[in-house]
Amino acid sequence: MAILKIARMGHPVLRRPAEAVSDLDAPDLQRLIEDMVETMRDAEGAGLAAPQVHRSLRLIVFAVGPNRLRGEEVESDSAADAESGAGAGVPLTVLINPDYAPLDEEKDEAWEACLSIPGLAGRVPRYRHIRYWGTAPDGSTVEREAKGFHARVVQHECDHLDGVLLTQRMADMSTLIFTSEMNRFLEGEAEAQASDFRHVPESNPGDSHGESGTNAA
Repeated sequence: MAILKIARMGHPVLRRPAEAVSDLDAPDLQRLIEDMVETMRDAEGAGLAAPQVHRSLRLIVFAVGPNRLRGEEVESDSAADAESGAGAGVPLTVLINPDYAPLDEEKDEAWEACLSIPGLAGRVPRYRHIRYWGTAPDGSTVEREAKGFHARVVQHECDHLDGVLLTQRMADMSTLIFTSEMNRFLEGEAEAQASDFRHVPESNPGDSHGESGTNAA
């Protein structure tokens, strides 16, 4: 196995849709999968897509530890997942030609980072509840339901296959920050919220328009 070079934001391979994998028996496919897993672990990432290692193929790998799921359930149609204890986390997963669909329209906005945008993080809205599927290296079908961080990782990696980076999903670019400044940023947000709270006008018992003294339609 080898540690592969990770493409950074601006490289053309990250901007174009990846090609479908047509031959599961291609001699270099298993080697690529092994190298991607090794690279993801070395970089301490939750997932990695083939375009991030300069291969324009629809292939992703990911794994989510139980500490990242915060009690969220992992529902799977795979007997192998049940045997491996997927309920304790999301096991190492390799998906070839993956796709997903939201199961409802609810979205959460949360912090995301990316191995292709080192040192930066931003708040990204993602579907909270999805179903995803793909082909395992042995040709079997993987299909799962995911929520929360698990769902976020899958959507993030699938975006790479379509040439989309997290910055293109962000609703507010002012939250794109250096990870080294995260604590200061959060402290500033907390102070701003506290200041806003202190300046909320008190309700006027004699005002019939509502608690804040403004007319709401």
